[in-house]
Amino acid sequence: MASARSELEADSWAFALAIYAKPGVAEACLTLQNEAGVDVMILLIATFAAIKHRLLLTAEDIRVLDEACRPWREQIVRPLRAIRSGLKTGPQPAPNNATEPFRSQVKALELAAERLENQLLTECLPLRAPAQGTVTPEQLQTVLKSVVAHFAKGRGVQLSSAIGTIVEAAIQDAC
Repeated sequence: MASARSELEADSWAFALAIYAKPGVAEACLTLQNEAGVDVMILLIATFAAIKHRLLLTAEDIRVLDEACRPWREQIVRPLRAIRSGLKTGPQPAPNNATEPFRSQVKALELAAERLENQLLTECLPLRAPAQGTVTPEQLQTVLKSVVAHFAKGRGVQLSSAIGTIVEAAIQDAC
């Protein structure tokens, strides 16, 4: 079972990197992160589960995944992201050519922390029978809207176009 989970983690990480690199997806993910507080790794693991395993996560599944990784996200990933982002504008001596290699190292650490979060998320994915047939764009959109709703918590944000961009890229990837 450990090797199956290890393979699942490797597959989900490869999927996350591939879909994030598709046109418009990074921007859509960052919009959802910045405007609704979405954990992009949960969004990507939900997409992976649906597209590659026909596993449609429920609101309860999303809550469980969030609880499992929240301490890691809040104590490790977000602080690394804040440092990396902060180096774009300062403090002195940043930003300059001398501080850019340091910023790149922090970015690599942030990516490594996200990979560890991905591993944690795959360990927590529910094991149940997959959905019948191919997952439709509407089903994936419903799952991703549940992820956004979990994090938006009444902020009233409308992010359908960002979700649509991710759904379109994921469905293309499934073909």
